[in-house]
Amino acid sequence: MDKLAELVDKIRADGGEAVAFPLDVTDPESVKSFVAQTVEALGEVELLVSSAGDMLPGQLHEVSTEAFAEQVQIHLVGANRLATAVLPAMAARRRGDLIFVGSDVGLRQRPHMGAYGAAKAGLAAMVTNLQMELEGTGVRASIVHPGPTLTGMGWQLSAEQVGPMLADWAKWGQARHNYFLRPSDLARAIAFVAETPRGCVVVNMEIQPEAPLRDAPAHRQKLVLGEEGMPG
Repeated sequence: MDKLAELVDKIRADGGEAVAFPLDVTDPESVKSFVAQTVEALGEVELLVSSAGDMLPGQLHEVSTEAFAEQVQIHLVGANRLATAVLPAMAARRRGDLIFVGSDVGLRQRPHMGAYGAAKAGLAAMVTNLQMELEGTGVRASIVHPGPTLTGMGWQLSAEQVGPMLADWAKWGQARHNYFLRPSDLARAIAFVAETPRGCVVVNMEIQPEAPLRDAPAHRQKLVLGEEGMPG
């Protein structure tokens, strides 16, 4: 909440309007309270960006069923809770936007990210269903799939934790360079989807970090890990 409070202060200082409320997408009552507080403070929800996330690395046979279920609860069930909390009012007004943050891991699996990838793949399927079922209602549903992004999620791990994962990524051709998306890149993509004029809908969007130039130093041409762990 401290980071959110700082962001709210910055938006207000820049002349915008913002509020922040606690939200746990795995808790039905928290979702209801969050939506109610938001509506009271800002009016009806016109746009929902569902981006709550957490990444649990590990080979599937080493991840407990309980931990696997937690990933599904956060990324899939939590997104469903948020969507169903705001959809009735959107459908009644015949307008609204649902934007879900997926992952390229939900499209192309990566070793050591099986629980996360399975949950994100389920999210992609859910959004496809929403798109079909909401057609003609005035409510648009979109999903944005980011590639590797430098956020606090999953990257604050030691070399011992991440080294074997990156080695397997390289084995499957998934560690070609060490460039990452910035959070602002993802925000820009979400804003593009939200600002798309009515009469058009962005169904799916995938964004990836641009590769280094071919004459860049060799160490930039592959994803390697130093003793300090993941970059951050």
